[in-house]
Amino acid sequence: MIRLGIDVGGTNTDGAILDANNEILASTKSTTTKDIFSGIKQTLNKLMEESQLDAKAIDVATLGTTHCTNAIVERKGLNRVGIIRICLPSGSAVTPLLDWPEDLVNQLDPITLLIHGGYEYNGDPIAPLEDGELQNAVEKLNGEVDSIAITSVFSPVQNEQEKYVADYLSKAMPEVPVSISSEIGSVGLVERENATILNAALMRTIRRVSEGFQQALEQEGIQAKIFLGQNDGTLMTNEYAQRYPIYTIACGPTNSIRGAAHLTNEPNAIVVDIGGTTTDIGVLAQSFPRQTSLAVEVGGVRTNYRMPDIYSVGFGGGTRIHQNDKGWKVGPDSVGYRLMEEAKVFGGETLTATDIAIAKGQLYFDEADITSVKNLPVAEIYETMTHVVEEAIDRMKTSSEDATVILVGGGAALIPGELKGASNVIRPAHAGVANAIGAALGDISGTVERIYLLENESYEVIIEKAKAEAVKHAVEAGADPERIQIIQLEDFPLAYLPGQALLVKVKVAGPLKM
Repeated sequence: MIRLGIDVGGTNTDGAILDANNEILASTKSTTTKDIFSGIKQTLNKLMEESQLDAKAIDVATLGTTHCTNAIVERKGLNRVGIIRICLPSGSAVTPLLDWPEDLVNQLDPITLLIHGGYEYNGDPIAPLEDGELQNAVEKLNGEVDSIAITSVFSPVQNEQEKYVADYLSKAMPEVPVSISSEIGSVGLVERENATILNAALMRTIRRVSEGFQQALEQEGIQAKIFLGQNDGTLMTNEYAQRYPIYTIACGPTNSIRGAAHLTNEPNAIVVDIGGTTTDIGVLAQSFPRQTSLAVEVGGVRTNYRMPDIYSVGFGGGTRIHQNDKGWKVGPDSVGYRLMEEAKVFGGETLTATDIAIAKGQLYFDEADITSVKNLPVAEIYETMTHVVEEAIDRMKTSSEDATVILVGGGAALIPGELKGASNVIRPAHAGVANAIGAALGDISGTVERIYLLENESYEVIIEKAKAEAVKHAVEAGADPERIQIIQLEDFPLAYLPGQALLVKVKVAGPLKM
């Protein structure tokens, strides 16, 4: 099976082709273009030329994309969302969209409805659903919204009402996609609702992305099955991505982490992904990215859905170096993809991290002219740059012991081979396209995070149910059901909830089914 991986970043669009043994047949890096897909097409052209493959030989094509992240951050191309909270007569004190950035709310232009229903912590209904309210919802939303987000009180315990409302609305408005919170977020009504609304808002964006990617592949004669990168370092089918576009957010760093694991055979390490604008630091745990246990802000909105534990700093190849009263300051602003025009060593007027690394002898370019920076305190500035990365690495550690550090990304060569706090620094071959390699690797995952009540079922039955649900999600996302393995299984008693409540987290993964 031949796999193609494309990862679109803010500065570069990277690509790689892997053979059936996951050996690299071709890799390339192109500048990300304003319309995105010109850059993808350019990358595809280079890959096919380098590999000399017949386009029909490629079986799987995977895209890691920042489109959904950018749509939220830039407030562009988002759906108008109908918001339904199943909560009355309680659950109305905190309104939907509370504390959201005003410009994002204006972009969504939502229609918000609160209806009777929801559950207590033990799964008992607060109130029954009322068909009159559901019919009223159809009348208010039909023809007015592009997608719908449905959230119920304590749906991680019991989600039957969410499913019923979603089915009711889908039958009445079959062309309008519906997102339900129990399939996206965790415990915490507001954060789970926020994640569900964002997921619904991204439906148009993900459709445009997948259609554009498919068109770019067809123009090259590639008829592969399309997958998209998820933010846990695995893949999902195109169809699954259309239902859960929010899972593509932060897939770039996790692709790099998975690529780093493959290139080094290191299952546990700190991965430092240095791009043109930012450096993303994540943690490899059993060959997969470590997930965060904290609520995460996305575009100024607090959410609690599955996200990788990533720490980002404003440091990359295009980072500007400033002089102030206290000495030298690194970033966080960057010249980005304009590096070759603006950096001093290439004839520009801006002092960048690349200028300093070249002057230090860490990097080499034939066309670079270091006379413009030779009078600067290069060693002092370079030490300051390195310290930025060392501090970021230290923040990601869970102990004071030195750890293995893997340097990847287009800016991996900016950093020296020895770092404070690192027992070993690895800069593997093909480090510059680790993200594209990670995108192409192709495991499929399924995750469950739900509350179960031990007073209703035994511990053993609950664990088996959670495992089965996680496997079901993985199969729906494209995994081979015969080759799925459990890679994470945790349970936590919830002392603040009566009834012997247990929070169970299960993650499974397996190769894709062809």
